[in-house]
Amino acid sequence: MFSGIVAMVVAVCALAAPVNVEGCTSMIVSGRATVSGRPMLWKHRDTSAENNYLYRVEPDSACGREYGYVGLFNGADTLALDEAWMGMNDAGFAIMNTVAYNLPPNSPSWIDREGVVMALALGSCRTVDDFAAMLDTLPKPLGVMTNFGVIDADGNGAYFETDDSTYTRYDLCDAPSGVMIRTNYAYSGAPDKGMGYIRHENVEALLANEIASGNLTPASLTEGVSRSFFNARLGYDALEIGDSWTVDQDYVPRYSSTSSIVVEGLLGGETAQDMIMWANLGYPPCSHVVPVTLDEIPAEAGPASYKGFYSPMGVEASERMKKVFPIKRGNGQKYINLDVLRAINEEQYGISLANYSAGAAKRNKK
Repeated sequence: MFSGIVAMVVAVCALAAPVNVEGCTSMIVSGRATVSGRPMLWKHRDTSAENNYLYRVEPDSACGREYGYVGLFNGADTLALDEAWMGMNDAGFAIMNTVAYNLPPNSPSWIDREGVVMALALGSCRTVDDFAAMLDTLPKPLGVMTNFGVIDADGNGAYFETDDSTYTRYDLCDAPSGVMIRTNYAYSGAPDKGMGYIRHENVEALLANEIASGNLTPASLTEGVSRSFFNARLGYDALEIGDSWTVDQDYVPRYSSTSSIVVEGLLGGETAQDMIMWANLGYPPCSHVVPVTLDEIPAEAGPASYKGFYSPMGVEASERMKKVFPIKRGNGQKYINLDVLRAINEEQYGISLANYSAGAAKRNKK
């Protein structure tokens, strides 16, 4: 299966990628921990890339792409589509990543290849085991330092904590709670190094009851965690205590946040066409979720050439975000105007709920 992509990766990786300073928060959820019984793959993305868009990439045997897929791409990348930062494919396979800063560093001349690897995986992998085989087969060094998270149509899931030459695999079936969380450190990496320890605690605290009762939904993540300004170390949610300002530190949504996306997997007997990607593009508290399928991407989430190949909804969220972070001088961009944020967050939350209802109803009619 992977003989074609080994040669292809050399050509693709020759295209130098810009260095991204990334942080992300993520989760893989077994069907036994969700209300619907479907597995889920979630990524709250933080990146120096200002905007994202979603795009459908078709199969192409000439370049070793067996499956078509819907992927998340950096805005202003035109339509080169060499690097996908999350996605789902026609075989029911889905993938995302978070950078793990406590894994062995890459060579300075060969870095930030995570998006390249994920694009290759979306075009060629059907199962979690396929992805492991792909990592084994690709030429080394890989140019990655990351936690890859994957699920497949059979309900399997795993994190692959991956560096230039090796990976450590953590299977979802071995997680007692049916849930695995990763931020910006690897469990197999150097202890107490990396980033995102408090964000990891935030997610655990916010979802403790839903995890324990098996009541997780996609909205638990996009509308719960990605809109929450709870800090586990401080023990309170800044949005709920009445303050007018807070410092942008150790919340899941951050100034660098550009999307929150859940891929909701399949029940037995369903096909990949039943998968839904619940996608919030832009700074999540200032944007809303739209339902995306393998054959339908809402125009507001796709690349608008007149906006520099940014998603229209992401551009609109950026305009709202300017009101939330209004101070430009000095360290001003680290200060959040909570009085402004509350109204925007509530409005966009309402739009998300309506879209969740409409998207679920459409799937149920199939």
